[in-house]
Amino acid sequence: MTVQVAPLTGDALHAALDDLAALRIAVFAAYPYLYAGSEDYERKYLAEFTASPDAVLVAARDGERIVGAATASPLAAQDDYIREPFERCGIDQAHLFYFGESVLLPEYRGQGIGHAFFDQREAAGRSWGASHTAFCAVVRPQDHPARPADYLPLDAFWTRRGYAPVPGLTGTFQWQEHGESEESGKPMQYWMRAL
Repeated sequence: MTVQVAPLTGDALHAALDDLAALRIAVFAAYPYLYAGSEDYERKYLAEFTASPDAVLVAARDGERIVGAATASPLAAQDDYIREPFERCGIDQAHLFYFGESVLLPEYRGQGIGHAFFDQREAAGRSWGASHTAFCAVVRPQDHPARPADYLPLDAFWTRRGYAPVPGLTGTFQWQEHGESEESGKPMQYWMRAL
């Protein structure tokens, strides 16, 4: 693998915010997210996410080009709409590390970079003192009209990593997808594992 995967911090992180914003928009535009985002929103989101002193942003670089990124932080540092499902289900948040997203350009997939993203975020969670890690994924119907014929869900990859969907641990995220005139709620399923 010629791609280097390592955390971005300090000045290097701030210098990469524009590239990271463009990367998120490019990857999330595809199915299953179909996200119609703006670079201004993305820069603001990334700046807020990484403001937590315990947040980590792992970048995959091919030379100087950022081709992928993954984020994580303590769940307590997340917005209310992310924490609410855990509160509703009575899940202790004090030792839970939350994975915000993992985005990678299609031509770099299948090279072990996704595993490296999980390895580094899980290591950051352990260093912080997490007992569990969690993330969520959008739920789309099997017959969604935008679903590509060759689409492969990541469920098997996540399961091999030790994650499982938690029954009842679901939420709703708001975003505008391509073809929509405004934001709408999207159902999200949370997955967890013990460290």
